Amino acid sequence: MNPAFVLHRRAAALLGLVAVVLGAMGAHGPVHEALLESGKLAGWETAHRYHLLHALMLWLLASVPTARRLPWALIALGLLAFSGSIYLLSLWPSLKWLGPVTPLGGLLLMIGWLSLACGRRA
Repeated sequence: MNPAFVLHRRAAALLGLVAVVLGAMGAHGPVHEALLESGKLAGWETAHRYHLLHALMLWLLASVPTARRLPWALIALGLLAFSGSIYLLSLWPSLKWLGPVTPLGGLLLMIGWLSLACGRRA
């Protein structure tokens, strides 16, 4: 198998692992309590839902020999920007500069899916 696809599959699997860890942190223990107290639990759950779904999609893309690199890259960057900014803002609302990163991440996710639908290879 192409080494780039192996690397992409491993990166996607690690993103999936991180999604499970962050999901557990948001559902139990001190992080859960802090999110409840600050009213940020719903945001965390949204970030987690998108994170897990897109990690799975990245793994699937990396497992198909004819998969396209551009959709993988756009979805990966979108996942990190969208979910990552929400996770960070949920824990540290003072990081206000991250606010514009969330919609940019969402836009990258949309463009990634669109590029997959259009069959773009890059």
